[in-house]
Amino acid sequence: MTFSICVRERYTDPDGEEQYRFGVAVTTRLAAVGTLCPFANEHGAVATQSLVNVELGERGIEYLADGLHVEDALDALLAADDGAAQRQLHGVDREGTFAFSGDECNPWYGHREEENFTVAGNLLTGEDVIDATAETYASARHDQQAGPDRDGDATPLAERLIDALAAGHAEGGDKREELTVQSAALLVTRTEDRAFEPSYDDLRVDASETPIENLRETYELARESYEATLERYGEAYEDDDMDAAKDE
Repeated sequence: MTFSICVRERYTDPDGEEQYRFGVAVTTRLAAVGTLCPFANEHGAVATQSLVNVELGERGIEYLADGLHVEDALDALLAADDGAAQRQLHGVDREGTFAFSGDECNPWYGHREEENFTVAGNLLTGEDVIDATAETYASARHDQQAGPDRDGDATPLAERLIDALAAGHAEGGDKREELTVQSAALLVTRTEDRAFEPSYDDLRVDASETPIENLRETYELARESYEATLERYGEAYEDDDMDAAKDE
């Protein structure tokens, strides 16, 4: 697999309650990476890659839901994995971060673990891919009060994750240029209960020669659709009464 980013952001909801949003995004020079790598729930986000073991992602977020800290959860999974030396595994929860790159991953490989986010990649053109992804996200990151997008995300996290992937891709990304079919995916979750979740928070481009561009186009259309639907039906969703929407 290629490179991915997992992030945690804290914000205050309209009722003044502290909330968190989690995000994970990935791209690779293979099809359908969204089925293999990114995992998230209201407790955190995890990415599993290199010689992929999907169970590490699936069980990782299950462990977070059970109350384990991300470092304990992912450490335990790797300790029980005979192929750990060939894995990359990283993620975030409400309190911490974790990043691991096995010493049998294919070069260039490596990761960055920052206070609120992690980035990892393998089979890359170089370390600049990881650095560009991390620095682009860090420069656009925000923990803030509730704002235009209700959870304070004036520029939605999904959009900022795409920007981070685009920066890494511009630095060379996955070095396997002979593989023309590529894919990309993103997933954003929140601790806040919402009547109508943004449709642009769970997106995939399964097979394309231009996955980042396609993911951005898909995001823009999904956001446009979400905003139009929220304007027309938002009150009905809040009231859990779709009969009211029939009169509009």
